[in-house]
Amino acid sequence: MTLQTKAKAVMPGTEPSFRTLARQAEKRPPCQGHCPNSGDVRGWLGIIAQHEKNGLTLDEAFDKAWRKIARLNPLPATVARICPHPCEDHCIRSDKDGAVSINALERFLGDWALSRSLPLPLGTPRRYKESIGVVGSGPASLSFAYQMVRSGYSVTVYERGASIGGMLRRAIPEYRLPHNVLDAEVERLLELGIAFENNTDIGSAIEFEQLRDEHDVVFLGLGAQAARRLGVPGEDGPGVSAGTDYLRQRKQHSQSLDGERVLVVGGGNTAIDAARSALRDGAHVTLLYRRSEAEMPAIPAEVADARAEGVEFQFLTSPTRVVHDGDTITAVETRPMRLGKPDAQGRRRPVPGNGPRRTLAADRVIIAVSQAPDWHGLEAILDDSKSLQADQDGRLGTGLWAGGDDRGAGIAGNAIAQGRIAAGSAHAELRNAAAPRRQAHDNAVRRECVQHDYYADHLRGERPRLPEHERLANPDAEIDQTISAEQAYREAMRCMSCGLCFDCQQCFMYCNAAGFTRLADTRPGNYFALALEACEGCGKCVELCPCGYLELRDTKASLP
Repeated sequence: MTLQTKAKAVMPGTEPSFRTLARQAEKRPPCQGHCPNSGDVRGWLGIIAQHEKNGLTLDEAFDKAWRKIARLNPLPATVARICPHPCEDHCIRSDKDGAVSINALERFLGDWALSRSLPLPLGTPRRYKESIGVVGSGPASLSFAYQMVRSGYSVTVYERGASIGGMLRRAIPEYRLPHNVLDAEVERLLELGIAFENNTDIGSAIEFEQLRDEHDVVFLGLGAQAARRLGVPGEDGPGVSAGTDYLRQRKQHSQSLDGERVLVVGGGNTAIDAARSALRDGAHVTLLYRRSEAEMPAIPAEVADARAEGVEFQFLTSPTRVVHDGDTITAVETRPMRLGKPDAQGRRRPVPGNGPRRTLAADRVIIAVSQAPDWHGLEAILDDSKSLQADQDGRLGTGLWAGGDDRGAGIAGNAIAQGRIAAGSAHAELRNAAAPRRQAHDNAVRRECVQHDYYADHLRGERPRLPEHERLANPDAEIDQTISAEQAYREAMRCMSCGLCFDCQQCFMYCNAAGFTRLADTRPGNYFALALEACEGCGKCVELCPCGYLELRDTKASLP
């Protein structure tokens, strides 16, 4: 590392205008920058890893870390089970011996809180007169409702179905998200006083304009539960179902596909869930995807699990016709595809290839190419777009916000974030206050400023998993398991606290001028004060700081 350690030169006879001094500067770690919900990953990991330095028992640290997460996300145990954890993909520890298992730790804390019946953290004790209506009960809606209740409003959620949770409940298989976990986290929301009106269809049970008249703010969290079709002959016949419909029906009652040949069409998470579920129902499953595996939007780990369990894959293949013999499916005709130029999202477009067409035997076809919102009852607010065109904070108009898949497909973490951001904006409008400031993404820690050699080698801890040979025999058994408290503590200790002091004491021990003073009231990131008047600008503390928290800056020379 090259450091500037002396005051800049000036012309003879003039006074210097500045000096080069050290400073403490918190920087944004890449895990936080890539968390869909902007969670302070480093912050809650630090609470656990540094608990003894701050006078907490480990149990107290777990409680406190969970509360920090839960202020932004009311469903941490649920979301941690289905999140593809992009935070880990950017963890600087991966350059050393593997990324910190952030997802496993968040899941542990979610389950820890449920096991201890910890209530969700309350917000303001004030109560406001305005009423809030929320359409839908998926992750965006629950996030919005939670934040509005915490801000002091009465909230009513209108759900078309009989139970709360949206696609979390109706489509995600038990082996990924057990219903009892979602039930427990929803129950905590009920305890906050959120009112739920189930079996209430907007447009039938209540008109949208009536809803707007009854509430000062309305939030639309419709999700994307209407399946899109392939547009090929035969897909409207018997034996063909949408991926979301199949998964929803399967969760309502088990069914046997013993020995059936099932073709699943699609490459997203719904297609993978449908393929693995059909396999558990006894079918021989082949998944067709019109692009290559590298372009699949599904979570790579889920694709790997599907392959290990026995799902067959055929890539660069697209159906052209579903063949029926009366009311029975006999086959699917397909054609080869190739990858053309990139589309607007940067993925290469699939275009017809030159190879021969094929006919694949099939007894059932599950189409899971995409979902769209169901706009029933809301036609008045739509334009020609396939999703709601909202402002960045989710605002559609006065008193109207939206979030989740009705603004475009995304993962549950994005939906949670959109609900939270919309709630902050709605609260500001109701109180005639300034909108909340969005999180700044500048001053990111540079990977080269984190000194890997300072940290002891400690391989990444992996969560226990149900063995592959047991999965199909126990079709609804959860595959990923929760780590233990001891494992959680060891894994939190692997966090390198990139960009924030973690009390390594290097600066304190090696400062020639004794410029660092230990603080009496400590917390993660807050252990030492730096007296600029004592700093000699030697740069030694910056060179020794392993996490990249300290840096040099030019300071006016008025300091002694």
